[in-house]
Amino acid sequence: MAETLTVDTGPVGQETQDGKRPRSVRVVLLALMITMMLAMLDNMIIGTAMPTIVGELGGLEHLSWVVTSYTLATAASTPLWGKLGDMYGRKGVFMASIVLFLIGSALSGMAQDMGQLIGFRAVQGLGAGGLMVGVMAIIGDLIPPRERGKYQGMMAGVMALAMIGGPLVGGTITDHWGWRWAFYINLPLGVVALAAISVVLHLPRKRSQARIDYLGAGLLTVGITAIVLVTTWGGTEYAWDSAMIMELVAIGVVALVGFVFWQTKAAEPVVPLHIFRSRNFTLMSVIGFITGFVMFGATLFLPLYQQSVQGASATNSGLLLLPMLGAMLVTSMVAGRVTTNTGRYKLFPVVGGALMVVGLYLLSTMDTGTSRFTSGVFMAVVGLGMGCLMQITMLVAQNSVEMKDMGVASSSTTLFRTLGSSFGVAVMGALFNNRVQDVMSERAGSLGAKVTEQSAQLDAASLAKLPEAAREAYQHAVSSGTHSAFLLGAVVAVLSLVTAVFVKEVPLKGTGPEAKPAE
Repeated sequence: MAETLTVDTGPVGQETQDGKRPRSVRVVLLALMITMMLAMLDNMIIGTAMPTIVGELGGLEHLSWVVTSYTLATAASTPLWGKLGDMYGRKGVFMASIVLFLIGSALSGMAQDMGQLIGFRAVQGLGAGGLMVGVMAIIGDLIPPRERGKYQGMMAGVMALAMIGGPLVGGTITDHWGWRWAFYINLPLGVVALAAISVVLHLPRKRSQARIDYLGAGLLTVGITAIVLVTTWGGTEYAWDSAMIMELVAIGVVALVGFVFWQTKAAEPVVPLHIFRSRNFTLMSVIGFITGFVMFGATLFLPLYQQSVQGASATNSGLLLLPMLGAMLVTSMVAGRVTTNTGRYKLFPVVGGALMVVGLYLLSTMDTGTSRFTSGVFMAVVGLGMGCLMQITMLVAQNSVEMKDMGVASSSTTLFRTLGSSFGVAVMGALFNNRVQDVMSERAGSLGAKVTEQSAQLDAASLAKLPEAAREAYQHAVSSGTHSAFLLGAVVAVLSLVTAVFVKEVPLKGTGPEAKPAE
């Protein structure tokens, strides 16, 4: 039986006579969007500040761990936050994750050396694991699935704002206030969200008699950590066939197989395997993984291509993604409105998958002569595809489970997308780097190999110092590298299209005209 969730003005999901939601619900949604912004904005702001941080704290050799420790902690804790919310109530667990994130932010801002910063970033990542999951699960409780489509544009808008504004905000804060404020800026925003949720959101208190599945949590954490480390270190810190990578692969496989086996025995499993009996939930997990794979690969290589080949400014790198993110925002809003009005949604994963395949193939055709307008059109096609998929995957996944499993469903979908992004960056990055180094060796000989022996990705300052012949060779190499990366993305996106075809259109729960089941 579904829970009855209430806020100050009455039942959640109930609309006033003029068709608008109670003000308290809108306040909660605003607080949730602020929290979502915190989760997405952090890494993008920090990325811009990293050169300044290294200049003050030193420890360049440990630089990658500032991001890796955060990513590991986020990925490993995501399923646990979802399960804890299901067991003990979402409001308290969500607020705890915000507090932990803010503590990690404050400590990171006070770090005195690189070791402290890495440790405090891990604390911050533990809290971040509960932010996105909490937002999605509470919206899942707050808004019936049939009505939830209306708010897709809001979530897509926050995502676009974070991706575009992150680098700009990070650069501005670092230049005028210092890098520590890149962390401290989270505090006032987090406190506002925390206060609004504390005062306005009232959910039923839960007290579960079941014990936490510590063994399952431990096995899942080890498995996820091993996977993320393989995708982070493979081809960079260690060769793909090195002993370290092979050992991590073995540890990851053994831990995850053990986790799946134990979940069939545990009294209160971390991830109840019965949710995967729903065909739609399983298919949405696959589509979410592929969307993460494609999206984060695209956001990594598109600015690199435009800076290196088209001569765009690195300072405004976030703005370079505007065609893709703008198209994603508009499509997400349209998809949400159509889904709310009709109750039908299968069309969007199918069309989204097809548009992603076409868009990524078009991006793979870019070369040194491609204009910014043309590349912008290609990016917009990819954005249209992602707009059809980003929020629909979460909506359908949540609609496929019972209310008691809402947190687990939200966390599992988020986790698959996170793992997809890790694999996307790793695999597409390895392909890109190898291709760049090969082309540089072919076109510039020993000079080309020397230029890229440390990294195939050069910043604007390094590129400007190269001899003209080497610079032209590098532009051709980057063009060739992005061709290979995006072609791989197009092939992977085909799997999303095939998967979407098998989605069964189950009527969404909630108000509005009754949708007819798919035949």
